Amino acid sequence: MKKCFFIITSVLATQQGFAQSDSMVSDELKNYIGYGAIITMLLLFLAAMLVLLRTFKVLIRVSLKSQGYTNQQIEAELQPAKKEKKPKGEVWNKLLSLKPLSEEKSLLIAHEYDGIQELNNPTPAWFMVLFYSTIIFAVGYLMVYHVFDIGQLQDAEYNTEVAQAEVAKKIYLSKAANRVDENTVKVVTDPAMLAEGKATFKSTCAPCHGDNAQGVVGPNLTDEYWLHGSKINDIFKTIKYGVQAKGMPNWEKQLSPKQIADVSNYILSLQGTHPAGAKEPQGDKETTEKLALN
Repeated sequence: MKKCFFIITSVLATQQGFAQSDSMVSDELKNYIGYGAIITMLLLFLAAMLVLLRTFKVLIRVSLKSQGYTNQQIEAELQPAKKEKKPKGEVWNKLLSLKPLSEEKSLLIAHEYDGIQELNNPTPAWFMVLFYSTIIFAVGYLMVYHVFDIGQLQDAEYNTEVAQAEVAKKIYLSKAANRVDENTVKVVTDPAMLAEGKATFKSTCAPCHGDNAQGVVGPNLTDEYWLHGSKINDIFKTIKYGVQAKGMPNWEKQLSPKQIADVSNYILSLQGTHPAGAKEPQGDKETTEKLALN
């Protein structure tokens, strides 16, 4: 023990000496020396505990020997007998509420048939708990779904899920509609979309193009003459980016892509309407996609 203590002291003293001279030992080596010292101290502590335990056993032997104990009695005191493990069969019988085979004769039922007798083994407790639990569950299910109508039956649940799917579909389509641009926009004749386009046109475009697109400051949008193209893509692009040189503002930040697409389709639907007070034609004569579809 003295030698080990001397070694640890020397290691710690060496580490302190190295710590004072940074040029001789790196920080990583210092860490290794410190970890080694800690592990060595722990090992020494464990060895000391084992030595103390051994010493206590020797003292107990000497004490018991002085009291007149024999060697066998001393061994019995130091190493008490282990408890006997119950056989696996006994544990299994308890779980299933069964009696051991040695007690079968006391379980025989008086009647027999063709030399065959029956044992009066009780039903296991776990089975009875499970059985009564199913009855309670069945009564609760009946009350919830058939008496108080708290829960939905399969057909009602199906209808609810279909309705939820329709709502999710509309949300998805509304988001997908806003992904349209001048390259993907299509001609649409859906009355609902045209109605939305008309409402947007009245609030944003009518001051320059008139309530019926007959043209005021801006050109007439109901004839066959176009300044910036008659295709749905051209109309979408003109509304989105505007024509700054001619005073046409861009609506990219004020209107969503879907709103621009609706307005574009509404403008196409006005072709050939000939509103009163229509402005004179401007631009080049073109056949629109709307008329081509007709």
